[in-house]
Amino acid sequence: MRFVVKKEIFEELPSACFGVVMAKGIDNNNAYPEIEQFLDESIQAAMQRFEGRKVKEDPDILPYREAFRALNINPNKYFCSIESLFTRIAKGKGVPHINPVVDLGNAISLKYTLPMGAHDLGKSSEDICIRLARPDDTFLAFGGEKDETPDLDEVVYAIGQQVRSRRWTWRQSENGKITSASTDIFFPIDGFTDFNRERVLAAQDELQMRIARIWGCKTIVGLVDSENPYMEL
Repeated sequence: MRFVVKKEIFEELPSACFGVVMAKGIDNNNAYPEIEQFLDESIQAAMQRFEGRKVKEDPDILPYREAFRALNINPNKYFCSIESLFTRIAKGKGVPHINPVVDLGNAISLKYTLPMGAHDLGKSSEDICIRLARPDDTFLAFGGEKDETPDLDEVVYAIGQQVRSRRWTWRQSENGKITSASTDIFFPIDGFTDFNRERVLAAQDELQMRIARIWGCKTIVGLVDSENPYMEL
């Protein structure tokens, strides 16, 4: 199984890069006070950071809004995941504790101001790809019961014809959702080589370190960009 970013994505976003942590053997069915505290600290720091400020005008958010425009995604209608997190916090809605893996991902995302996903790969052996949506693709929204059809040529994360994330980093699917039973998890961290590559690598390092310390499980890490468009998982 590989993580692959298709050529057409780099044609639109030449500087895009993707930090990857693949973890195998996580126990997501217990409480981990370290993770709960880390998320709470990250939320508190975000509250202080955006007090009296507009999230969409932050210098670390602007490149993602510009990238959305380059991909024909309206950034005022569809927020990238990190803008959504900060906007919730700035509005006083906080970020709920969901489960250890999701909470850890959200804490890292907030700390480094980076969009970051978490996908349960289950027993799938197909590649997970970032590519343009195709006519036979399907997407099941969180809590949904009926598949949607993504817009043609919309940027998606997908495994086969099953779309795992719509509009790049906007919304993940019910398929691949992290649950208490999730054990083998793919974490992508989305950034830009000419803007925040070092932050992507720092977030990747901290995520790997915390996974190793908390769960003691095997991880695979890498960086995918236009010069290295895929990696083995």
